[in-house]
Amino acid sequence: MALHQTNRPTAGPFDDVYALPISARALPKYRMPDKVSDARAVRALIHDELGLDGNASQNLATFCTTWAEPEVHSLMDECLGKNMIDKDEYPQTAEIESRCVHMLADLWNSPDGATTLGCSTTGSSEASMLGGLALKWRWRARRRAEGKPTDRPNLVVGPVQVCWEKFARYFDVELRQVPLEKDAVGLRPHQLREYVDENTIGVVAILGVTYTCVYEPVAGIAAELDRIQADTGLDIPVHVDAASGGFVAPFLHPELVWDFRLPRVASINASGHKYGMAPLGVGWVVWRSADLLPEDLVFRVSYLGGDMPTFALNFSRPGGEVVAQYYNLLRLGREGYTKVHGACAGTARMLAGEVAGMGPFTVLYDGQTALPAVTWTLTDDAASPFTLYDVSDQLRRRGWQVPAYPLALGREDTVVQRVLVRHGTSYDKIALLASDLRTAVGLLSRGQTGHVAEQPGFHH
Repeated sequence: MALHQTNRPTAGPFDDVYALPISARALPKYRMPDKVSDARAVRALIHDELGLDGNASQNLATFCTTWAEPEVHSLMDECLGKNMIDKDEYPQTAEIESRCVHMLADLWNSPDGATTLGCSTTGSSEASMLGGLALKWRWRARRRAEGKPTDRPNLVVGPVQVCWEKFARYFDVELRQVPLEKDAVGLRPHQLREYVDENTIGVVAILGVTYTCVYEPVAGIAAELDRIQADTGLDIPVHVDAASGGFVAPFLHPELVWDFRLPRVASINASGHKYGMAPLGVGWVVWRSADLLPEDLVFRVSYLGGDMPTFALNFSRPGGEVVAQYYNLLRLGREGYTKVHGACAGTARMLAGEVAGMGPFTVLYDGQTALPAVTWTLTDDAASPFTLYDVSDQLRRRGWQVPAYPLALGREDTVVQRVLVRHGTSYDKIALLASDLRTAVGLLSRGQTGHVAEQPGFHH
C-alpha cells in the first residue's frame, strides 16, 4: 500500500486545531481512542478543559505556592525525567537534596546541622508520617527494652491537619486530640497532663495551625513536658509540625524559640511548597540528631545501582521540586525570604484592618505574630442576616476562593473564614479582595444575592 493511502489521521502544519477530527466530538472519558491525534489539538482541548478550574492565584484558601520565577520553570523542565530516588544514577540531585536538609537543619538550629539526618518528601503530610513513625519506633524500642507491652501507642495533638489522623489510622496509633478551650485557637500547655501517659509516643506542636494560622506555644509545651517528666518520669518527645511556619518563623520571628533550641524537640517537618516557595510538591523532615532516626526504618536497596539508603513512603519522585527548593534557598537567602514574607505580612495586616472595619466581623488572627494570613468570624451569628458560607459563595462569583469552615474539636460551633497571603499575592490584589468583600457584605445585608459582578462597586 502506498504511504499516502494509509488510514492514519493527517494534519498539516496550517490546519486549525479546532477543525481536526478529535475536535469534532467529545473527548474520550472511559476508553482510550484507537487512533493517534494531532499533538496541537490534544494540547489545546485539554487546555480548554483546564480553564474550567479555578484561578490558582485567586485561591486564597491554599497554603501552596501558585507563582514561581521563570528560572524555576526551566529547572523543573531539566529534571522532568529524573527519578530522584535513584541516587546512584542522579548523584548531583541527591547531593542537592542533602544540601537542602543541612541548610534547613541549620536554619532550625540543630546542634550540628552538618551531620544530622533528614530527607525530602512529596509534601509535609508524608514528612509528618515519617516523623511519627520515628516516634513510634523509638517508643516501641524503649518499651521492649523495659520488658513492657507495645500494643497501645498514642499520640497527643491539638487541632492538627488531617494527615495526622491518617498517620494514626494507617500505623495503628491512638490519636488523642485535645479539644480547644472556649477562647483558644490552639493547644495550651496546661491541657497536656490529662492526656499523656506511658504509652504516649510524642506530642505534636503546630507552628501554623491550619484552621487559624497561629503558632502553638512550642516552648510552653516543651516546658510542661519537662514538668511532667520531673513529676512522673515520663520522657515524651515533641515533633513540630511546621508545615507552614518552618519557612516563616526563622525570618519574621527569629526571637521565637520553637525549634531544635528546645532539647525536647526531636524532629521538625515543613512544606517546601508552602511558604518555602517551591512548586508542588516537596516537603522536608529533619531530626535533631542522626540517632533519633531509627536505623531499622531505613531501607537499603541495590538494584538501582550501588547500595542506597532510602526512607520514604514512595519510590518514584521527580527531582525538580527539590532542585527548585535549592534554587530558592540560594536565590533569596535569609534576606530575600525575610523581605518576601515581610511584604506578605504587611499585606495581611492591611486586610485585617479592612475586615475589622466592615462591621459584622471579628478578626481572630491579624497576620502579625505568625503566618501572613487573616482569620475572622461573624461577631454575632444569631443576629446576622447572612452566614460566612454566604460570604464565601458571593466572593466565589468574582473568582475568589475564601473558605468558610468550623474550628476544630471543642469549638465546632465557631465558623471562620481565612485568607492566606503568599508569594505572588500582591497588595493590590488583596485590596481588590477587600473591596469585593465589602460589596458582598453590603449585598447580603440588604438581602440581595444576585450575581456580584453585576452590582455597583465592582469595576472591570
